[in-house]
Amino acid sequence: MALHIRSIRRSQRGATTTTTIAILVIVILLAAAAWFLILRPPQHAVTAAVQAARKPVATVAMPAVSANRLETMSVDQLLAEARKALAAQRLVAPAGDNAVEYYVSVLAKDPKNRDAQGALREIFPFAEPVVEQAVNQGNLDEAQREIDLLAKADPNNYTLTILRAKLDAARKLASSAQQQKQQALAKQQAAQQQQLLAAQQAAAARQAAETAAKPVAEAPHPAAVPAAAAPKPVATAPAAAENRDAQITRMVPPKYPLQAARDNQQGWVEVEFTVTTDGRVSNAQVVDAQPRRVFDRAAIEAVSRWQFKPALINGTPTAVVLKRKLEFKLGGG
Repeated sequence: MALHIRSIRRSQRGATTTTTIAILVIVILLAAAAWFLILRPPQHAVTAAVQAARKPVATVAMPAVSANRLETMSVDQLLAEARKALAAQRLVAPAGDNAVEYYVSVLAKDPKNRDAQGALREIFPFAEPVVEQAVNQGNLDEAQREIDLLAKADPNNYTLTILRAKLDAARKLASSAQQQKQQALAKQQAAQQQQLLAAQQAAAARQAAETAAKPVAEAPHPAAVPAAAAPKPVATAPAAAENRDAQITRMVPPKYPLQAARDNQQGWVEVEFTVTTDGRVSNAQVVDAQPRRVFDRAAIEAVSRWQFKPALINGTPTAVVLKRKLEFKLGGG
């Protein structure tokens, strides 16, 4: 009897365990179903979110490049553009897209940038013919812009003194030519007025003669009528003789004195000299210097080797006296 009771109790405990497991499985299945049906977001919502994340953001249209674009560029960008301009031989023109402007902008951002400093020193000798060409072609405003640009790179470079002198001579020559043109035009207008006045006087005389001849005969003899005065030829203005200042054609830079370089000395020398009628330099002498007697000899030797187109006055070569200031700077080009 006792054994039977124990067997019944074991059967009841087994049934209870099985029932508990079954209930747990059902609860888990119900929870999974609830998550899938209620908590899990629908598939189309996930897809929309992914597509939204992958969709590129709309870009705002950038404004056109402004006039101060050099200020907005980085040093590396400016150096890259400067190298492109050098390769294309755009040294000082066009405005806003040339090597000197790019390098000057680099130094404005990084004053100790060696690439820009070295490049500007090398550009100066090659920029001078470009400015001279603008002067010779009569583009004086462009030449002034280019000189001002070079002055930003090295305001004390003696090359600027030469270029400014050439530009000043060209301006004077252009002004003289304009005055001569105005004078010739005034003479032409005066001659035309004189011719018109002569024609009016001749017509008045002819009219007076015809009036005086009418009472004598109905048809006056042709000899009684004075012939019309022949028109006077228009006076032509004489061709204007050429006038110009002396123009340098060969410039020899001065040699830096060895002792001055060793002593780290810098300075300037103002030289006065005569440009002869054949374009040579004579009577070169120092009129002022700072410091004195340090750079005098080098300046005289350099200026004495310069060559010019002689100055012209009414088309005749004429000797003139000029002054030039030569700068001596260590590392200044």
